[in-house]
Amino acid sequence: MSKNSRLVFLPLGGTGEIGMNMNLYGYGNEIDDMKWLIVDVGITFGDDTTPGVDVILPDHEFIKERKENLQGIIITHAHEDHVGGLAYLWPDLKCPIYATAFTASIIRLKFEERGINIEDKLNIVDLSSEIQIKPFDIKFQTLTHSIPEPNSLFIKTKLGTIYHTGDWKIDDNPIVGESIDFNQLKENSEEVLAMVCDSTNVLTSGRSGSESTVRGNLAGVIKKLKNRVFVTSFASNVARLETIAAAAKESGRSLVVLGRSMHRMISVARQNGILKDIDVILSEKDAAKKKKHEVLYLCTGSQGEPRGAMMRISNQDFPHIDIDQDDCVIFSSKIIPGNEKKLYKLHNQLVKEGIEVISEESEYIHVSGHPNREDLRDMYNWIKPKSVIPVHGEHRHMLEHINFAKEMQVPYPIKVENGDIVRLYPGKKPEVFDKAPSGRLFVDGSVAVEEDSRSIKERKNISANGILDVTILVTPKGNIHNKPILNYSGLPINSDEEYQYELENIIEKTARTFMLNNQNQKDNIIDAIKISCRKITKEITGKKPVTNIKLIRI
Repeated sequence: MSKNSRLVFLPLGGTGEIGMNMNLYGYGNEIDDMKWLIVDVGITFGDDTTPGVDVILPDHEFIKERKENLQGIIITHAHEDHVGGLAYLWPDLKCPIYATAFTASIIRLKFEERGINIEDKLNIVDLSSEIQIKPFDIKFQTLTHSIPEPNSLFIKTKLGTIYHTGDWKIDDNPIVGESIDFNQLKENSEEVLAMVCDSTNVLTSGRSGSESTVRGNLAGVIKKLKNRVFVTSFASNVARLETIAAAAKESGRSLVVLGRSMHRMISVARQNGILKDIDVILSEKDAAKKKKHEVLYLCTGSQGEPRGAMMRISNQDFPHIDIDQDDCVIFSSKIIPGNEKKLYKLHNQLVKEGIEVISEESEYIHVSGHPNREDLRDMYNWIKPKSVIPVHGEHRHMLEHINFAKEMQVPYPIKVENGDIVRLYPGKKPEVFDKAPSGRLFVDGSVAVEEDSRSIKERKNISANGILDVTILVTPKGNIHNKPILNYSGLPINSDEEYQYELENIIEKTARTFMLNNQNQKDNIIDAIKISCRKITKEITGKKPVTNIKLIRI
């Protein structure tokens, strides 16, 4: 160990936001010479502001440039905001990957979908075991969450120990997996230099609650219903899938599973010895032969996703599945911020058609997988860190987490942002001393592009203003042959005939000022016609469309 050695933390995603988690730990002298460890490579999802983009990745340019010093990637658990970006970014990094068995199964599937063989780089880690990824010694500590095998990490170095919580909660009866071994947690927590901690529910008082309570309440709700029941939740919430299956059984209903991701998650869970009690799943065809009160449909689409099973069912677009007046839809999940509009639209659509809608707003049928304030209080008392770095939260969550840490007598809590390089050692307290490039990459089709890429800008522009294509045929003498060929979409046109006449007129007037058969003036002609067409369109529609002009000589 050099006397100039440093231990640093660098978040590239998931700090100042919920989603897209990617955290780096570095050990060594200078930034460019440090050995690096990545914890999680997640995604977030596109919305109305990113037309054509469903998946958003953290910008990994910083570590890509230093991949020769990248020692490995650890995935704490199999939620999309922690593992979803791995198959996209790993080909640029090509380092070993470490995960427990269930998470590794999900990783394999994601790489298979992209045609990448990962077996020689994927290392399976036993629950609560220790591994060495020099210069880091890693102790896996199993916690509880809403998916099997959620791991926190004690990252031990010669300069000090960091405790990375990952996603967690306290649940004494978690349905899937074991409750937290807090004695073991306390044994491993001596002299924790810094705790990097989940901030999702820091604004919520009390405890996050137990999945076992949800099971009892959900079963009680379903028993009272007389017709078809549709329950939608996150496919990744394996504990909830078990809860819903048990509730179906208690109410005497056969279980029907709808949605590719739901089938895939159940299959992976079974392969890993989980969800053994979900023994019989009825097919859609067989379910159609049963009476309404004899089936329960477990569906994807809890966030109102357009291609989710629930949305397709509500639009009567799912083979062999009907939904009628007096049926019931249960949303057993929390609304992810940003999804409110489309989800409430779905709720209203169902209610309008006479279908009962039950959500966490009316019944206790969902519990969070993240720590409320009392859960956090227990963790702080167990770990007793010298400093705290809040992550996995928006800025409002992280600021409140700082205040909470001060309340818990933590000497040196520090608020950071994506791209901040934090020196954890040496120094009396953690300190941001440098900045790394950070940002977002948009998965546009099958290509990852920068946020300000041309394709993204153009699509946003088209989405807002429409598009106009003009093709002009030019004779050898430099005259316009017949009328221009006009194609447009996304424009608020009341009269196509009037609009086309105005365009033809302005094109002809503009063209007269040029010699159309002069090749040297081609760019000037096109620019002038484009300006004229956008101007007249703005006068008629209020829009300035993306405009393409083609001159074709005949």
